Amino acid sequence: MQKERLFMFGFTLWKRHFIKPFFKAKDNEIIFLNSIKSLVRYKLKEDDKFFIWGKRIDYNALKTTLIKKAQDENLLHFTPKISLVEDGFIRSISLGSDLTRPFSLIVDDKGLYIDPNKASKLEELLQNEIFDENILNRAKNIIKILLENRFSKYNGLKHENLKINAKIGQKVILIPAQVEDDASMILGGFGLSTLDLLKEVRSKNQDAYIIFKPHPDVLSGNRVGLKDETLILEFCDEIVKDCSIDSAIKIADEIHTITSTSGFDALLRAKKVFTYGMPFYAGWGLTKDKHKCERRTRKLSLEELVAGALITYPRYINPKTKTLCEIEVCLDIMLNLQKVYFSKKHIKLAIDFKTFMLRKIRRFYEFLAKK
Repeated sequence: MQKERLFMFGFTLWKRHFIKPFFKAKDNEIIFLNSIKSLVRYKLKEDDKFFIWGKRIDYNALKTTLIKKAQDENLLHFTPKISLVEDGFIRSISLGSDLTRPFSLIVDDKGLYIDPNKASKLEELLQNEIFDENILNRAKNIIKILLENRFSKYNGLKHENLKINAKIGQKVILIPAQVEDDASMILGGFGLSTLDLLKEVRSKNQDAYIIFKPHPDVLSGNRVGLKDETLILEFCDEIVKDCSIDSAIKIADEIHTITSTSGFDALLRAKKVFTYGMPFYAGWGLTKDKHKCERRTRKLSLEELVAGALITYPRYINPKTKTLCEIEVCLDIMLNLQKVYFSKKHIKLAIDFKTFMLRKIRRFYEFLAKK
């Protein structure tokens, strides 16, 4: 059987290291390119496939280039097969910005799930798929596993029993911060910043006790976001940092977010979720939404949302064997890794030191890239 050629655009050097198992690298030829112009070195084949990380390469520009190139090369039956790639919803123990290998990836040939301006494969799945009893039972079990083990997208922070100064009976609102230049904010946030969100939530909830949780990527110094505590405390009552998102959600009555996956985590934990952008989990009757997506007309159960977003949509990799697997296998391995990370101090110390060094290398690389 002839190998397929998979052209990868916008994948940084460290992403190239982990990406191959998700695309069966042994069975296919993977070609990494930095720009569309680099295609000039290759003669197209009709079964070629093309992948873009997030929005690093313009989708329409690539499509136009491929169509013209196919015409020039007299490929009469060529149709551009382009997919967009992003992190999955259950990602890893440590942060992605710390160059940590992910357990899951999204590969979507319709659009990005973080972009509500165009239907993604996930949106079409949630809108149209009839989920059978078997997959809904799997979804129930996955929700149970996630809640019992307090899993979320990143799982490298300890769970704490937070004590806050809210009065008895006072409504507690959690605002999980986001990375300001993240694609989900740019594409699905309707121009709202984290500070804008803080101001709006406070203006509508004068008597509430509002907790703000900075984004871990911002706290680590890896990404840009709101971290001016004096400014933050003008609109909220308390800032919580060194704890898991599960710990913060646990003490809240409501979660207010622009597009954060923390809103999805909160839905799994039966919390009221208010969205001010249009994340993938909004518009299905499970959240209170400021905006509306006209394409999303179906009312979903939580199990249907999980069946689509966690079971059917992503690709999962077994971090031990580097082979594709189901989410249940991935969660079981992740639980064992997390137990080792938190219970064995020497292993945690080694991993944390590696993370520290990788952050230094990342910043040096970014510094050189700006020169």
